[in-house]
Amino acid sequence: MKAMPVTLRAIRSDEFEAYQRYFIAAYSEEIAENFGLDEEHAMRRANHEFQRCFPDGITTLDHDLMCIEAQVEKHTQVVGYLWFSANLSDRSAFIYDFFVFAEHRSMGFGQQALKQLEHKLAALGMEQIKLRVAFHNQRALAMYQKVGFTITGYNMAKPIAG
Repeated sequence: MKAMPVTLRAIRSDEFEAYQRYFIAAYSEEIAENFGLDEEHAMRRANHEFQRCFPDGITTLDHDLMCIEAQVEKHTQVVGYLWFSANLSDRSAFIYDFFVFAEHRSMGFGQQALKQLEHKLAALGMEQIKLRVAFHNQRALAMYQKVGFTITGYNMAKPIAG
């Protein structure tokens, strides 16, 4: 099935809290899985990271939080989120979070959203997009590689026995 065109738009203040809840829940699961932390510690760490990145909420500078919108069953709706930060000094952007709701996956929305972001960043003079993919997220890794991302290294961790 051919995906309907997507648009990226800035998240609105009335949507920010829902995004925060989604992000903290999803990121805490990733932290727990990747670092072997219990749910409580992982949740605290995810919340701390979110507050660090968005100290002023939606008005925080240097972080762009976008809604991915598409026509679904003749209605425009949010099908996912895209959070990135542009670094003008090295002409790159880093994607902190990219999420398409499960019921809208495999419809081309993610690929289109990345293409939209690429056009937006090119207009700002950016030359590269960077991101991190969780080790267990092979579906995302395959999609990123399909649209031209290459693996540039590996993140690793080792607990210190004490």
